[in-house]
Amino acid sequence: MKRSVKGFLTFLTVCLFLPAAANTGYAENIRVGVILPLTGRLSELGGETAYRSFQMAAGEINDAGGIHGGKIEILFEDTKGDPDVGLKAAERLISKERVPLLAGGISSTVTWAVTAAAQEQKVPFLISSASADRITEADRDYIFRLNTPAGEQQNALESFLNVVTSVKTVAILHENNIFGELSAKKFRQRCETWGLQVIMKEHFDPDSDDLRTLLIMTKAKYPDLIYLISQIQAGALIMQLSREIDFNPKLFMGNPSSFTLDEFREQAGGASDYVISPTIWSPTLPYPGVNEYFNSFFIKYDTLPDYHGAQAYAAMQVIADALKKAKTLEPMDVRDALSAINMMTVLGPVKFVSY
Repeated sequence: MKRSVKGFLTFLTVCLFLPAAANTGYAENIRVGVILPLTGRLSELGGETAYRSFQMAAGEINDAGGIHGGKIEILFEDTKGDPDVGLKAAERLISKERVPLLAGGISSTVTWAVTAAAQEQKVPFLISSASADRITEADRDYIFRLNTPAGEQQNALESFLNVVTSVKTVAILHENNIFGELSAKKFRQRCETWGLQVIMKEHFDPDSDDLRTLLIMTKAKYPDLIYLISQIQAGALIMQLSREIDFNPKLFMGNPSSFTLDEFREQAGGASDYVISPTIWSPTLPYPGVNEYFNSFFIKYDTLPDYHGAQAYAAMQVIADALKKAKTLEPMDVRDALSAINMMTVLGPVKFVSY
């Protein structure tokens, strides 16, 4: 399995470099299957932004001449945030639509199910956003990931916690799902490496009525740092409840997948003040095309893109480059072309490596 590695704030992506195959050219439309949560809770958590960014990038590529005379045609499938629905969508795109590659993926649970189908059918799958570490820890050579794995998103925190702050004890609160559990496990390991004492690690159901009880229990342990791993709604509620019970540790820190988004600040209101989170992407990054993408998205959709959108846009940049260099549109040749990627995107430089 190929996965990208990014310096968390610099977004440097690294992967295995192989010689690119000579292209024979093909003047035909190329259908790309994209799997996203287009309805349901996860649609608001990046699905719609990713959908628009895939569309916008494909349109720009086609307007610039397409791929050897052919245009990219995106076939979107709605996972509804459900692994079974996502799996069936992938199987439909592969067996019925005969797409040469898949892209997308926001929910780690859904994406994990889709990777199994892609690997079994030997169709490359370029994951744009899903970040659970195990997705790229399995031995699957048709799976590529553009973004930073969850366990590596915390790399930039060491100097901040040890130099800028004075925290010594940590409580980790995470949602009871694959992403939450694996992210919490990785962060606990990092804390031990950094010399921080984890005095509490608890999971919760995001729809539970017991969050207040959990926070009261956490407050009684007097942690310096609360590290939250949750989706937007639960994170906003936790911060509101913390204010209600006058829970004021030295530092609240949230995982970057939710706590950097505008929706979190809107739902949490003033309770989001002083919550700190690393960020996955920013329009101030000094990479070619970042400002153009950001401004074009805003003009076209009258809303600001988040990191899900930048990841989707970068995924289409990578896909276009791979399709141009692929010897044929057979999935194996497309996979080989992805393995040979070495290019700049709005997320930074990209190539893939297994490690």
